[in-house]
Amino acid sequence: MHTKTLAQLSAMLQSKQVSATELAQHFLSRIQGSDLNAFLHVDPALTLEQAAAADARIAAGTATALTGIPVAHKDIFVTRRLRSTAGSHMLENYVSPFDATVVEKLAQAGMVTLGKLNCDEFAMGSSNENSYFGAVKNPWDKTAVPGGSSGGSAAAIAARLAPAVTGTDTGGSIRQPASFCGVTGIKPTYGSVSRYGMIAFASSLDQGGPMAQTAQDCGLLLNAMVGFDAKDSTSLERQPEDFNRDLNQSLQGLRIGVPKEFFGDGLAKDVEQAVRAALDQYVKLGATLVEISLPKTELSIPVYYVIAPAEASSNLSRFDGVRYGHRAASYTDLNDMYRQSRTEGFGAEVKRRILVGAYVLSHGYYDAYYLQAQKIRRLIAQDFAAAFEKCDVIMGPVAPTVAWDLGAQSDDPVANYLADIFTLSTSLAGLPGMSIPCGFGQGDKNAKRPVGLQLIGNYFTEARLLNIAHQYQQVTDWHQRTPDAI
Repeated sequence: MHTKTLAQLSAMLQSKQVSATELAQHFLSRIQGSDLNAFLHVDPALTLEQAAAADARIAAGTATALTGIPVAHKDIFVTRRLRSTAGSHMLENYVSPFDATVVEKLAQAGMVTLGKLNCDEFAMGSSNENSYFGAVKNPWDKTAVPGGSSGGSAAAIAARLAPAVTGTDTGGSIRQPASFCGVTGIKPTYGSVSRYGMIAFASSLDQGGPMAQTAQDCGLLLNAMVGFDAKDSTSLERQPEDFNRDLNQSLQGLRIGVPKEFFGDGLAKDVEQAVRAALDQYVKLGATLVEISLPKTELSIPVYYVIAPAEASSNLSRFDGVRYGHRAASYTDLNDMYRQSRTEGFGAEVKRRILVGAYVLSHGYYDAYYLQAQKIRRLIAQDFAAAFEKCDVIMGPVAPTVAWDLGAQSDDPVANYLADIFTLSTSLAGLPGMSIPCGFGQGDKNAKRPVGLQLIGNYFTEARLLNIAHQYQQVTDWHQRTPDAI
């Protein structure tokens, strides 16, 4: 059952070929036998309780397309009955009094929660090595990183530990791990998915989204996840839509923009070959390739690493050891309690970003750094607007290389930052983007590691992106391939 897509499992549940309880038990068994460190918290009693409720709903004829389908949540979404740690010692034992809106929406659709997934601490990282609870292993090669920060989410799909997962994307944290693990993931337009109950990193960038085996599966999940939420001040009011409505549309005449900046000297040859082959396949499907330019691409790294840490330093100031989270065992006064609690509770990367953020927001540096970064952010969005006058969708690599070895960049945070070069600008502009499997590379070793093709659309074109991805997945089988151990 674990090799079935979400759409196939939904059909099996509705036709009574399998029950939600049987499905939940099957995936719980797989999770128990896994050594990837993808899951942080699992409560079989809770899972089976929800599965029984889903079976009753199916029997009563009130089920949705997602009722009875198991789902696992990135541990950045708070949950009432499971710990919500954000991969941090600071929140190691925290249990929220409420569910995040994303969790609530999927529960209302009848989905069954399998557990919470490992992630980089407070979603800060590109390799999932920053988690207080240890790194996640890539199912394709356990010596490699799974990508980050949603590494646990991507690994769970690749290893078929769950048919559907949630993730968050601040600068590429759905797309990059989806690429590294050979699965499908989509970051919708900023503001489409509620951030209420999502433990904040950078509020103007954070966006939730789904990951699954196929584009069709991601569309089914988006149907339930997207929607206005009055509890989120950045939530957008839009009419509900069926994101899978255009899946079978022809790609004849589709204009694909290929940014020349995405194919420079920093792109590994094995990644380029896989991406170029995918572009050739789209030409066979009736599309036309158009060379475009996104001239501010290189500036996206310094812009992001000014804006994101600035917002992080503000958001993480709430973790002071007073109201919730870790509190130091010994201290001399209130200020020392703050100092000791935050020193012990936060990891090295989180501290690094808090310090950078506090610096760029400080008196004398705000205008020189933060304000300038916001101005360039607007120019980056304008570059995309100009590009979309010439094309319908933009395609290129998700990352410059395939997944690197665990520990290979632990002492070089800048190398991790540079790995986000192709995803950051999309997030800064608030555009939708996705990653679909398109081949394999070797990296520096004779190891098979997945390559992802990035699709970037204009605002609110998620249905079109899913159509473009789905048509590719109808004529290729990269998304169906699984690691040898599976």
